[in-house]
Amino acid sequence: MRTLGIFLTTLGALAATGELRGIAFPTVRWLFTTSRDVPWLHCDLPNKIVAPWFGWLSTAILLVAGLLLVARAWRGGPRNPVSVQRFNRFRAIKRGYLSLLILMCLAGLAGLDQVVVGKRALAVYYAGQWRFPAFLPGEFKNADFGITGELAQAPADYRALKRHLAQTGSGRVYLPAIPYDPTGDTLPALSRALTQRDGRYFEAAASKPYSGMAAKYHDVAQANIHLRYAMRNGVLSGPADGYDTAGNPVYSGDYKYSELVADRYSGGGSKEQFLALPTSALRAVKYHPAPPMPDEGHWLGTTTQGYDVLAYLYGGLQVNLKAALIYLPIIYLIGISIGMMMGFFGGWFDLVVQRLIEIFSNMPFLFVVIIFSSMVPERYKGLPVILTILILFGWMGMTFLMRTAAYRDRERDYIAAARVLGAGTPRILFLHLLPNTVAILVTLVPFTLSGLIFALTSLDYLGFGLPPEYATWGRLLNDGLANLSAPWLVTSTFLVLVGMLVLITFVGEAVREAIDPKKFTYYR
Repeated sequence: MRTLGIFLTTLGALAATGELRGIAFPTVRWLFTTSRDVPWLHCDLPNKIVAPWFGWLSTAILLVAGLLLVARAWRGGPRNPVSVQRFNRFRAIKRGYLSLLILMCLAGLAGLDQVVVGKRALAVYYAGQWRFPAFLPGEFKNADFGITGELAQAPADYRALKRHLAQTGSGRVYLPAIPYDPTGDTLPALSRALTQRDGRYFEAAASKPYSGMAAKYHDVAQANIHLRYAMRNGVLSGPADGYDTAGNPVYSGDYKYSELVADRYSGGGSKEQFLALPTSALRAVKYHPAPPMPDEGHWLGTTTQGYDVLAYLYGGLQVNLKAALIYLPIIYLIGISIGMMMGFFGGWFDLVVQRLIEIFSNMPFLFVVIIFSSMVPERYKGLPVILTILILFGWMGMTFLMRTAAYRDRERDYIAAARVLGAGTPRILFLHLLPNTVAILVTLVPFTLSGLIFALTSLDYLGFGLPPEYATWGRLLNDGLANLSAPWLVTSTFLVLVGMLVLITFVGEAVREAIDPKKFTYYR
Protein backbone atom coordinates (compact mmCIF):
# COMPACT_ATOMS: atom_id res chain seq x y z
CA MET A 1 0.00 0.00 0.00
CA ARG A 2 2.85 2.36 0.83
CA THR A 3 4.55 1.64 -2.51
CA LEU A 4 1.31 2.25 -4.42
CA GLY A 5 0.76 5.51 -2.55
CA ILE A 6 4.26 6.75 -3.33
CA PHE A 7 3.81 5.77 -6.97
CA LEU A 8 0.50 7.64 -7.33
CA THR A 9 1.87 10.70 -5.54
CA THR A 10 4.90 10.74 -7.83
CA LEU A 11 2.70 10.52 -10.92
CA GLY A 12 0.54 13.41 -9.72
CA ALA A 13 3.58 15.53 -8.84
CA LEU A 14 5.17 14.88 -12.25
CA ALA A 15 1.92 15.74 -14.05
CA ALA A 16 1.53 19.04 -12.18
CA THR A 17 5.22 19.93 -12.56
CA GLY A 18 5.17 19.14 -16.26
CA GLU A 19 2.12 21.33 -16.86
CA LEU A 20 3.51 24.26 -14.87
CA ARG A 21 7.07 24.03 -16.19
CA GLY A 22 6.29 23.02 -19.77
CA ILE A 23 7.88 19.56 -19.58
CA ALA A 24 6.33 16.55 -21.33
CA PHE A 25 7.04 13.74 -18.88
CA PRO A 26 6.33 10.22 -20.20
CA THR A 27 2.75 8.94 -19.71
CA VAL A 28 1.57 11.65 -17.29
CA ARG A 29 1.55 14.19 -20.12
CA TRP A 30 -1.46 12.28 -21.49
CA LEU A 31 -3.75 13.73 -18.80
CA PHE A 32 -3.35 17.31 -20.04
CA THR A 33 -2.91 16.40 -23.71
CA THR A 34 -6.23 14.56 -23.72
CA SER A 35 -7.88 17.37 -21.79
CA ARG A 36 -6.84 19.86 -24.48
CA ASP A 37 -7.67 17.62 -27.45
CA VAL A 38 -11.19 16.60 -26.35
CA PRO A 39 -13.57 19.61 -26.52
CA TRP A 40 -15.69 18.71 -23.48
CA LEU A 41 -12.67 18.10 -21.23
CA HIS A 42 -11.46 21.70 -21.17
CA CYS A 43 -12.83 25.22 -20.88
CA ASP A 44 -12.13 28.00 -23.38
CA LEU A 45 -11.29 31.21 -21.54
CA PRO A 46 -10.89 34.73 -22.97
CA ASN A 47 -7.73 35.57 -24.97
CA LYS A 48 -7.69 32.02 -26.42
CA ILE A 49 -6.65 30.50 -23.09
CA VAL A 50 -7.51 26.81 -22.66
CA ALA A 51 -8.15 25.59 -19.12
CA PRO A 52 -7.62 21.78 -19.03
CA TRP A 53 -9.86 21.04 -16.06
CA PHE A 54 -9.82 17.29 -16.67
CA GLY A 55 -6.02 17.21 -16.45
CA TRP A 56 -5.98 19.14 -13.17
CA LEU A 57 -8.83 17.03 -11.74
CA SER A 58 -6.99 13.81 -12.61
CA THR A 59 -3.78 15.18 -11.12
CA ALA A 60 -5.58 16.13 -7.90
CA ILE A 61 -7.11 12.64 -7.65
CA LEU A 62 -3.68 11.04 -8.05
CA LEU A 63 -2.14 13.27 -5.37
CA VAL A 64 -4.97 12.86 -2.86
CA ALA A 65 -5.24 9.09 -3.35
CA GLY A 66 -1.48 8.66 -3.12
CA LEU A 67 -1.13 10.75 0.04
CA LEU A 68 -4.05 8.96 1.71
CA LEU A 69 -2.53 5.55 0.95
CA VAL A 70 0.86 6.64 2.29
CA ALA A 71 -0.71 8.09 5.45
CA ARG A 72 -2.78 4.97 6.03
CA ALA A 73 0.26 2.74 5.50
CA TRP A 74 2.30 4.66 8.08
CA ARG A 75 -0.51 4.60 10.63
CA GLY A 76 -1.36 0.96 10.04
CA GLY A 77 -0.10 -1.87 12.17
CA PRO A 78 1.68 -5.04 11.10
CA ARG A 79 0.68 -6.84 7.94
CA ASN A 80 -2.40 -8.97 8.01
CA PRO A 81 -1.15 -12.58 8.39
CA VAL A 82 -4.03 -13.86 6.26
CA SER A 83 -3.05 -11.53 3.41
CA VAL A 84 0.60 -12.56 3.73
CA GLN A 85 -0.41 -16.21 3.59
CA ARG A 86 -2.52 -15.61 0.49
CA PHE A 87 0.31 -13.78 -1.24
CA ASN A 88 2.70 -16.63 -0.47
CA ARG A 89 0.19 -19.06 -1.98
CA PHE A 90 -0.01 -16.87 -5.07
CA ARG A 91 3.79 -16.81 -5.42
CA ALA A 92 3.84 -20.60 -5.18
CA ILE A 93 1.67 -20.77 -8.33
CA LYS A 94 4.51 -20.08 -10.75
CA ARG A 95 2.40 -19.70 -13.86
CA GLY A 96 0.31 -16.88 -12.40
CA TYR A 97 3.22 -15.22 -10.57
CA LEU A 98 5.43 -15.12 -13.69
CA SER A 99 2.49 -13.83 -15.74
CA LEU A 100 2.03 -11.01 -13.25
CA LEU A 101 5.73 -10.11 -13.47
CA ILE A 102 5.54 -10.07 -17.28
CA LEU A 103 2.45 -7.83 -17.18
CA MET A 104 4.18 -5.46 -14.77
CA CYS A 105 7.20 -5.27 -17.08
CA LEU A 106 4.91 -4.54 -20.05
CA ALA A 107 3.13 -1.83 -18.04
CA GLY A 108 6.48 -0.29 -17.09
CA LEU A 109 7.64 -0.41 -20.71
CA ALA A 110 4.40 1.24 -21.87
CA GLY A 111 4.83 3.89 -19.18
CA LEU A 112 8.15 5.00 -20.71
CA ASP A 113 6.11 6.31 -23.65
CA GLN A 114 8.17 8.58 -25.95
CA VAL A 115 11.42 7.35 -24.44
CA VAL A 116 10.89 4.00 -26.20
CA VAL A 117 8.68 4.79 -29.22
CA GLY A 118 8.36 8.09 -31.06
CA LYS A 119 9.72 10.11 -33.97
CA ARG A 120 10.82 13.04 -31.82
CA ALA A 121 14.45 12.98 -30.73
CA LEU A 122 15.30 12.41 -27.09
CA ALA A 123 18.28 14.77 -27.36
CA VAL A 124 19.90 16.89 -30.08
CA TYR A 125 23.35 18.42 -29.81
CA TYR A 126 23.79 21.25 -32.32
CA ALA A 127 25.86 24.44 -32.32
CA GLY A 128 27.20 23.70 -28.85
CA GLN A 129 23.73 23.44 -27.33
CA TRP A 130 21.66 20.48 -26.09
CA ARG A 131 17.92 20.32 -26.80
CA PHE A 132 15.39 17.71 -25.72
CA PRO A 133 12.47 17.78 -28.20
CA ALA A 134 10.69 14.66 -26.88
CA PHE A 135 10.24 16.28 -23.47
CA LEU A 136 9.04 19.68 -24.65
CA PRO A 137 5.43 20.39 -25.68
CA GLY A 138 6.40 22.72 -28.55
CA GLU A 139 7.77 21.89 -31.98
CA PHE A 140 11.23 22.72 -33.33
CA LYS A 141 11.65 23.79 -36.95
CA ASN A 142 14.26 22.52 -39.36
CA ALA A 143 15.72 26.04 -39.39
CA ASP A 144 16.55 25.67 -35.68
CA PHE A 145 19.12 23.05 -36.70
CA GLY A 146 20.68 24.87 -39.64
CA ILE A 147 18.53 23.45 -42.45
CA THR A 148 17.66 26.00 -45.12
CA GLY A 149 15.47 25.98 -48.20
CA GLU A 150 11.82 25.07 -48.68
CA LEU A 151 11.74 22.80 -45.59
CA ALA A 152 13.32 25.34 -43.24
CA GLN A 153 10.01 26.25 -41.55
CA ALA A 154 8.62 22.72 -41.53
CA PRO A 155 8.57 20.72 -38.27
CA ALA A 156 11.90 19.03 -37.73
CA ASP A 157 12.25 15.54 -39.18
CA TYR A 158 14.65 14.05 -36.65
CA ARG A 159 15.37 10.89 -38.62
CA ALA A 160 16.50 12.98 -41.58
CA LEU A 161 18.24 15.40 -39.23
CA LYS A 162 20.25 12.56 -37.73
CA ARG A 163 21.52 11.58 -41.18
CA HIS A 164 22.25 15.21 -42.06
CA LEU A 165 24.21 15.96 -38.89
CA ALA A 166 26.09 12.67 -39.19
CA GLN A 167 27.15 13.52 -42.76
CA THR A 168 28.20 17.10 -41.93
CA GLY A 169 29.64 16.25 -38.51
CA SER A 170 27.95 19.29 -37.01
CA GLY A 171 25.99 17.57 -34.23
CA ARG A 172 24.36 14.44 -32.86
CA VAL A 173 20.78 13.17 -32.60
CA TYR A 174 19.62 10.51 -30.15
CA LEU A 175 16.35 8.85 -31.15
CA PRO A 176 14.10 6.44 -29.20
CA ALA A 177 14.66 2.70 -29.56
CA ILE A 178 11.81 2.59 -32.11
CA PRO A 179 12.06 5.97 -33.90
CA TYR A 180 8.50 6.00 -35.28
CA ASP A 181 5.20 7.25 -33.93
CA PRO A 182 2.44 4.62 -33.57
CA THR A 183 0.14 6.66 -35.87
CA GLY A 184 0.42 9.79 -37.98
CA ASP A 185 3.94 8.85 -39.11
CA THR A 186 3.48 7.50 -42.62
CA LEU A 187 6.75 6.12 -43.94
CA PRO A 188 7.85 6.25 -47.59
CA ALA A 189 8.02 2.99 -49.51
CA LEU A 190 10.73 0.80 -48.05
CA SER A 191 13.47 -1.04 -49.90
CA ARG A 192 15.95 -3.82 -49.32
CA ALA A 193 19.37 -4.41 -50.86
CA LEU A 194 19.69 -6.98 -53.65
CA THR A 195 22.71 -9.14 -54.31
CA GLN A 196 23.64 -10.57 -57.69
CA ARG A 197 24.56 -14.25 -58.00
CA ASP A 198 25.07 -16.06 -61.30
CA GLY A 199 23.53 -13.19 -63.24
CA ARG A 200 20.35 -13.05 -61.14
CA TYR A 201 19.30 -10.83 -58.24
CA PHE A 202 18.41 -12.22 -54.84
CA GLU A 203 17.24 -10.70 -51.58
CA ALA A 204 19.53 -11.22 -48.62
CA ALA A 205 19.55 -14.87 -47.46
CA ALA A 206 16.85 -15.75 -50.01
CA SER A 207 17.16 -18.99 -51.93
CA LYS A 208 14.86 -18.04 -54.81
CA PRO A 209 15.55 -15.22 -57.31
CA TYR A 210 13.68 -12.00 -56.61
CA SER A 211 10.43 -11.18 -58.40
CA GLY A 212 8.76 -7.81 -57.99
CA MET A 213 9.62 -4.14 -58.28
CA ALA A 214 13.25 -3.03 -58.06
CA ALA A 215 14.72 0.47 -58.20
CA LYS A 216 17.78 2.65 -58.03
CA TYR A 217 17.41 5.67 -55.75
CA HIS A 218 18.59 9.26 -55.72
CA ASP A 219 18.07 9.07 -51.93
CA VAL A 220 17.26 5.73 -50.32
CA ALA A 221 16.12 7.22 -46.98
CA GLN A 222 13.56 9.48 -48.68
CA ALA A 223 12.56 6.80 -51.24
CA ASN A 224 13.46 9.24 -54.05
CA ILE A 225 13.48 6.86 -57.03
CA HIS A 226 15.76 7.34 -60.02
CA LEU A 227 14.94 4.25 -62.10
CA ARG A 228 12.31 1.63 -61.34
CA TYR A 229 12.14 -1.78 -63.01
CA ALA A 230 9.91 -4.84 -63.09
CA MET A 231 11.87 -7.96 -62.21
CA ARG A 232 10.97 -11.61 -62.75
CA ASN A 233 13.05 -14.52 -61.51
CA GLY A 234 15.94 -12.23 -60.72
CA VAL A 235 16.24 -10.50 -64.10
CA LEU A 236 14.81 -7.26 -65.50
CA SER A 237 11.71 -8.08 -67.47
CA GLY A 238 8.88 -5.64 -68.22
CA PRO A 239 8.31 -1.89 -68.12
CA ALA A 240 10.72 0.57 -66.50
CA ASP A 241 10.31 4.23 -65.59
CA GLY A 242 12.58 6.99 -64.33
CA TYR A 243 12.25 10.20 -62.31
CA ASP A 244 14.39 13.28 -61.87
CA THR A 245 15.51 14.50 -58.43
CA ALA A 246 12.25 16.44 -58.03
CA GLY A 247 10.19 13.27 -58.57
CA ASN A 248 8.93 14.15 -62.05
CA PRO A 249 8.56 11.22 -64.52
CA VAL A 250 11.01 11.75 -67.38
CA TYR A 251 11.95 8.29 -68.61
CA SER A 252 10.24 5.09 -69.71
CA GLY A 253 11.52 1.86 -71.14
CA ASP A 254 10.86 -1.83 -71.65
CA TYR A 255 13.13 -4.76 -70.77
CA LYS A 256 13.03 -8.36 -71.91
CA TYR A 257 15.31 -10.85 -70.19
CA SER A 258 17.60 -8.03 -68.96
CA GLU A 259 17.87 -6.54 -72.45
CA LEU A 260 16.54 -3.02 -73.09
CA VAL A 261 14.06 -3.25 -75.96
CA ALA A 262 12.98 0.40 -76.22
CA ASP A 263 13.15 3.57 -74.14
CA ARG A 264 12.11 7.22 -74.25
CA TYR A 265 13.42 10.29 -72.41
CA SER A 266 11.58 13.62 -72.04
CA GLY A 267 13.50 15.49 -69.34
CA GLY A 268 16.11 18.24 -69.40
CA GLY A 269 19.58 17.46 -70.72
CA SER A 270 20.46 14.28 -72.52
CA LYS A 271 19.32 10.75 -71.76
CA GLU A 272 22.91 9.70 -71.16
CA GLN A 273 23.33 12.39 -68.49
CA PHE A 274 20.13 11.28 -66.79
CA LEU A 275 21.14 7.61 -66.76
CA ALA A 276 24.61 8.51 -65.48
CA LEU A 277 23.33 10.33 -62.37
CA PRO A 278 24.84 8.96 -59.12
CA THR A 279 22.36 6.54 -57.55
CA SER A 280 22.23 3.65 -55.15
CA ALA A 281 22.66 0.03 -56.12
CA LEU A 282 19.61 -1.88 -57.27
CA ARG A 283 17.21 -2.48 -54.38
CA ALA A 284 13.95 -4.40 -53.94
CA VAL A 285 11.00 -2.02 -53.54
CA LYS A 286 8.63 -2.91 -50.69
CA TYR A 287 5.40 -0.97 -50.91
CA HIS A 288 3.10 -0.88 -47.88
CA PRO A 289 2.28 -3.14 -46.23
CA ALA A 290 5.97 -4.03 -46.24
CA PRO A 291 7.20 -7.33 -44.75
CA PRO A 292 9.42 -7.51 -41.67
CA MET A 293 12.88 -6.10 -42.39
CA PRO A 294 15.04 -6.15 -39.25
CA ASP A 295 18.06 -4.97 -41.25
CA GLU A 296 16.15 -1.78 -42.10
CA GLY A 297 14.82 -1.25 -38.57
CA HIS A 298 11.29 -2.60 -39.18
CA TRP A 299 11.15 -5.78 -37.12
CA LEU A 300 7.48 -6.55 -37.86
CA GLY A 301 7.02 -4.69 -41.13
CA THR A 302 4.56 -1.88 -41.85
CA THR A 303 0.79 -1.49 -42.09
CA THR A 304 -1.20 -0.53 -45.17
CA GLN A 305 -1.13 3.09 -43.92
CA GLY A 306 2.67 3.03 -43.75
CA TYR A 307 2.97 2.82 -39.94
CA ASP A 308 5.62 0.68 -38.31
CA VAL A 309 3.85 -2.42 -36.93
CA LEU A 310 5.97 -2.69 -33.78
CA ALA A 311 5.34 0.97 -32.93
CA TYR A 312 1.64 0.49 -33.65
CA LEU A 313 1.41 -2.53 -31.34
CA TYR A 314 3.17 -0.52 -28.64
CA GLY A 315 0.62 2.27 -29.08
CA GLY A 316 -2.20 -0.28 -28.79
CA LEU A 317 -0.69 -1.55 -25.54
CA GLN A 318 -0.64 2.00 -24.18
CA VAL A 319 -4.26 2.58 -25.17
CA ASN A 320 -5.39 -0.60 -23.40
CA LEU A 321 -3.48 0.21 -20.22
CA LYS A 322 -4.75 3.81 -20.14
CA ALA A 323 -8.28 2.54 -20.64
CA ALA A 324 -7.84 0.06 -17.80
CA LEU A 325 -6.53 2.72 -15.40
CA ILE A 326 -9.67 4.80 -15.98
CA TYR A 327 -12.26 2.07 -16.52
CA LEU A 328 -11.50 -0.29 -13.62
CA PRO A 329 -11.61 2.20 -10.71
CA ILE A 330 -14.83 3.81 -11.96
CA ILE A 331 -16.84 0.63 -12.59
CA TYR A 332 -15.65 -0.89 -9.32
CA LEU A 333 -16.61 2.24 -7.42
CA ILE A 334 -20.08 2.23 -8.98
CA GLY A 335 -20.60 -1.53 -8.83
CA ILE A 336 -19.34 -1.93 -5.26
CA SER A 337 -21.39 0.99 -3.93
CA ILE A 338 -24.66 -0.04 -5.57
CA GLY A 339 -24.17 -3.76 -4.85
CA MET A 340 -23.45 -3.22 -1.14
CA MET A 341 -26.43 -0.88 -0.78
CA MET A 342 -28.69 -3.44 -2.45
CA GLY A 343 -27.69 -6.14 0.02
CA PHE A 344 -27.52 -3.88 3.07
CA PHE A 345 -30.81 -2.02 2.65
CA GLY A 346 -32.83 -4.69 0.85
CA GLY A 347 -36.55 -4.00 0.45
CA TRP A 348 -37.86 -1.81 -2.34
CA PHE A 349 -34.41 -0.37 -3.13
CA ASP A 350 -33.03 -3.84 -3.78
CA LEU A 351 -36.08 -4.84 -5.82
CA VAL A 352 -36.07 -1.75 -8.07
CA VAL A 353 -32.34 -1.82 -8.76
CA GLN A 354 -32.45 -5.56 -9.50
CA ARG A 355 -35.18 -5.07 -12.09
CA LEU A 356 -33.25 -2.21 -13.73
CA ILE A 357 -30.06 -4.26 -13.87
CA GLU A 358 -31.92 -7.21 -15.34
CA ILE A 359 -33.38 -4.99 -18.07
CA PHE A 360 -29.96 -3.56 -19.01
CA SER A 361 -28.25 -6.95 -18.70
CA ASN A 362 -30.63 -8.55 -21.20
CA MET A 363 -29.70 -5.98 -23.84
CA PRO A 364 -27.03 -7.23 -26.29
CA PHE A 365 -24.04 -5.39 -24.89
CA LEU A 366 -21.97 -5.06 -28.06
CA PHE A 367 -24.87 -3.90 -30.21
CA VAL A 368 -25.92 -1.29 -27.67
CA VAL A 369 -22.37 0.06 -27.45
CA ILE A 370 -22.19 0.18 -31.26
CA ILE A 371 -25.45 2.15 -31.41
CA PHE A 372 -24.26 4.64 -28.80
CA SER A 373 -20.85 4.94 -30.45
CA SER A 374 -22.36 5.64 -33.88
CA MET A 375 -24.49 8.42 -32.37
CA VAL A 376 -21.45 10.36 -31.13
CA PRO A 377 -20.17 13.02 -33.60
CA GLU A 378 -16.69 12.36 -34.97
CA ARG A 379 -15.17 15.47 -33.40
CA TYR A 380 -16.12 14.24 -29.92
CA LYS A 381 -14.97 10.68 -30.39
CA GLY A 382 -11.99 9.56 -28.38
CA LEU A 383 -10.94 7.31 -25.53
CA PRO A 384 -12.97 9.22 -22.87
CA VAL A 385 -16.19 8.89 -24.90
CA ILE A 386 -15.73 5.17 -25.64
CA LEU A 387 -14.89 4.47 -22.00
CA THR A 388 -17.96 6.42 -20.87
CA ILE A 389 -20.14 4.21 -23.07
CA LEU A 390 -18.46 1.05 -21.76
CA ILE A 391 -18.78 2.22 -18.15
CA LEU A 392 -22.54 2.72 -18.57
CA PHE A 393 -22.92 -1.03 -19.07
CA GLY A 394 -19.82 -2.44 -17.40
CA TRP A 395 -20.60 -1.91 -13.71
CA MET A 396 -23.55 -4.30 -13.46
CA GLY A 397 -21.65 -7.57 -13.48
CA MET A 398 -20.29 -7.31 -9.92
CA THR A 399 -23.38 -5.85 -8.23
CA PHE A 400 -24.98 -9.23 -7.50
CA LEU A 401 -21.75 -10.57 -5.99
CA MET A 402 -21.44 -7.52 -3.74
CA ARG A 403 -25.17 -7.72 -2.95
CA THR A 404 -24.77 -11.33 -1.84
CA ALA A 405 -21.77 -10.50 0.34
CA ALA A 406 -23.53 -7.56 1.99
CA TYR A 407 -26.75 -9.53 2.47
CA ARG A 408 -24.77 -12.34 4.13
CA ASP A 409 -22.80 -10.11 6.50
CA ARG A 410 -25.30 -7.44 7.45
CA GLU A 411 -26.67 -9.46 10.36
CA ARG A 412 -23.32 -10.58 11.72
CA ASP A 413 -21.98 -9.54 15.09
CA TYR A 414 -19.34 -7.10 13.88
CA ILE A 415 -21.97 -5.12 11.94
CA ALA A 416 -24.25 -5.07 14.99
CA ALA A 417 -21.32 -3.91 17.16
CA ALA A 418 -20.56 -1.09 14.71
CA ARG A 419 -24.19 0.03 14.85
CA VAL A 420 -24.18 -0.01 18.66
CA LEU A 421 -21.03 2.13 18.68
CA GLY A 422 -22.83 4.71 16.53
CA ALA A 423 -21.19 4.07 13.13
CA GLY A 424 -23.12 5.53 10.19
CA THR A 425 -24.14 3.62 7.09
CA PRO A 426 -21.22 4.81 4.89
CA ARG A 427 -18.72 3.81 7.59
CA ILE A 428 -20.31 0.38 8.00
CA LEU A 429 -20.35 -0.21 4.24
CA PHE A 430 -16.86 0.96 3.34
CA LEU A 431 -14.85 0.33 6.53
CA HIS A 432 -16.46 -2.87 7.78
CA LEU A 433 -18.29 -4.65 4.96
CA LEU A 434 -15.94 -3.78 2.10
CA PRO A 435 -12.72 -5.19 3.65
CA ASN A 436 -14.46 -8.52 4.05
CA THR A 437 -15.19 -8.69 0.30
CA VAL A 438 -11.64 -8.00 -0.91
CA ALA A 439 -11.23 -11.63 -1.95
CA ILE A 440 -14.16 -11.30 -4.36
CA LEU A 441 -12.85 -8.04 -5.84
CA VAL A 442 -9.26 -9.19 -6.30
CA THR A 443 -10.48 -12.29 -8.10
CA LEU A 444 -12.68 -10.25 -10.46
CA VAL A 445 -10.08 -7.65 -11.52
CA PRO A 446 -8.08 -9.77 -14.03
CA PHE A 447 -11.20 -11.04 -15.77
CA THR A 448 -12.68 -7.54 -15.92
CA LEU A 449 -9.44 -6.31 -17.51
CA SER A 450 -9.49 -9.05 -20.14
CA GLY A 451 -13.14 -8.21 -20.87
CA LEU A 452 -12.23 -4.55 -21.38
CA ILE A 453 -9.42 -5.39 -23.82
CA PHE A 454 -11.71 -7.76 -25.72
CA ALA A 455 -14.48 -5.12 -25.91
CA LEU A 456 -12.12 -2.39 -27.17
CA THR A 457 -10.62 -4.76 -29.75
CA SER A 458 -14.06 -5.86 -30.97
CA LEU A 459 -15.34 -2.30 -31.35
CA ASP A 460 -12.23 -1.19 -33.23
CA TYR A 461 -12.33 -4.26 -35.45
CA LEU A 462 -15.93 -3.46 -36.40
CA GLY A 463 -15.12 0.22 -36.98
CA PHE A 464 -17.15 1.65 -34.08
CA GLY A 465 -14.30 2.20 -31.64
CA LEU A 466 -11.60 4.80 -31.34
CA PRO A 467 -10.77 7.26 -34.15
CA PRO A 468 -7.79 6.56 -36.46
CA GLU A 469 -5.37 8.74 -34.48
CA TYR A 470 -5.37 6.02 -31.80
CA ALA A 471 -3.34 2.86 -32.35
CA THR A 472 -5.64 -0.08 -31.67
CA TRP A 473 -5.17 -3.81 -32.00
CA GLY A 474 -8.70 -4.26 -33.37
CA ARG A 475 -8.06 -1.97 -36.34
CA LEU A 476 -4.73 -3.65 -37.04
CA LEU A 477 -6.44 -7.05 -36.93
CA ASN A 478 -9.04 -5.80 -39.41
CA ASP A 479 -6.23 -4.46 -41.58
CA GLY A 480 -4.50 -7.85 -41.53
CA LEU A 481 -7.63 -9.84 -42.37
CA ALA A 482 -8.32 -7.48 -45.27
CA ASN A 483 -4.77 -8.06 -46.58
CA LEU A 484 -4.13 -11.78 -46.25
CA SER A 485 -1.20 -11.39 -48.64
CA ALA A 486 0.54 -9.61 -45.73
CA PRO A 487 0.33 -12.36 -43.06
CA TRP A 488 2.66 -10.53 -40.68
CA LEU A 489 -0.13 -8.08 -39.84
CA VAL A 490 -2.70 -10.56 -38.58
CA THR A 491 -0.07 -12.87 -37.11
CA SER A 492 1.64 -10.24 -34.97
CA THR A 493 -1.68 -8.79 -33.81
CA PHE A 494 -3.14 -12.19 -33.00
CA LEU A 495 -0.06 -13.26 -31.02
CA VAL A 496 0.06 -10.02 -29.02
CA LEU A 497 -3.68 -10.01 -28.28
CA VAL A 498 -3.89 -13.67 -27.34
CA GLY A 499 -0.66 -13.45 -25.34
CA MET A 500 -1.99 -10.53 -23.32
CA LEU A 501 -5.31 -12.23 -22.61
CA VAL A 502 -3.59 -15.50 -21.66
CA LEU A 503 -1.27 -13.70 -19.22
CA ILE A 504 -4.23 -11.93 -17.59
CA THR A 505 -6.18 -15.20 -17.39
CA PHE A 506 -3.23 -16.97 -15.74
CA VAL A 507 -3.04 -14.21 -13.13
CA GLY A 508 -6.79 -14.41 -12.49
CA GLU A 509 -6.74 -18.17 -12.07
CA ALA A 510 -3.77 -17.99 -9.70
CA VAL A 511 -5.43 -15.30 -7.59
CA ARG A 512 -8.66 -17.28 -7.41
CA GLU A 513 -6.81 -20.41 -6.36
CA ALA A 514 -4.70 -18.56 -3.75
CA ILE A 515 -7.75 -16.94 -2.15
CA ASP A 516 -10.06 -19.96 -2.38
CA PRO A 517 -11.06 -20.69 1.25
CA LYS A 518 -12.20 -24.25 0.51
CA LYS A 519 -8.73 -25.32 -0.57
CA PHE A 520 -6.92 -24.01 2.51
CA THR A 521 -9.54 -24.41 5.25
CA TYR A 522 -9.88 -27.47 7.47
CA TYR A 523 -13.01 -28.07 9.54
CA ARG A 524 -12.60 -29.83 12.88
